[in-house]
Amino acid sequence: MVAVMTDWIINFIQTAGYLGIAVLMLLENVFPPIPSELVLPFAGYVAATGDLHPAGVLAAAVAGSLLGALPWYWAGRKLGHGGLHRFASRHGRLLTLSPEDVDRAQDWFRRHGAASVGFGRLVPAVRSVISMPAGVGQMPVGSFLLWSTAGTAAWSAVLLAVGYVLQSQYEQAKDTIEWITRGVVAAMVAAYLWRVLRFRQR
Repeated sequence: MVAVMTDWIINFIQTAGYLGIAVLMLLENVFPPIPSELVLPFAGYVAATGDLHPAGVLAAAVAGSLLGALPWYWAGRKLGHGGLHRFASRHGRLLTLSPEDVDRAQDWFRRHGAASVGFGRLVPAVRSVISMPAGVGQMPVGSFLLWSTAGTAAWSAVLLAVGYVLQSQYEQAKDTIEWITRGVVAAMVAAYLWRVLRFRQR
């Protein structure tokens, strides 16, 4: 029988616990696997069943996100804008990171300053790349972590709350949720493959 994605996510979180949530959130920032919009509501569901504490789930999500954001921050600090541009041109295909993405993130940071790091965590298209211009701009590590924590905690708390509140409705709507989840995952995989092929053509 084909495994249902929702069951896999829930079982993985129940088995791996807080560490599993942190790992999934770390990967979201480094490579485009299952996004937080899919992981965290189910983490909230697991917390609502009593297997995990909500505060621990939130802490694990924030910690994983910060660990995933730091490599991009240090890359920006070390390589600078030109270095990131060259990296995206040569090696960005699998990450679907293009030179244009680097430019957009830099422009976002230039227009909004340090606060863009916090607000950028709330925007799916910006979340993974906003760390780079912060590094390029030599933003202090303490400020970067503070703004990143604030934005990540706010976004994660909302998604966790959705799963926590809807826990009582999950069983009744399980089949519908599973089909929606399958559709979301299929669309994400298709979008990722399309971006990889499009990047390769460029």
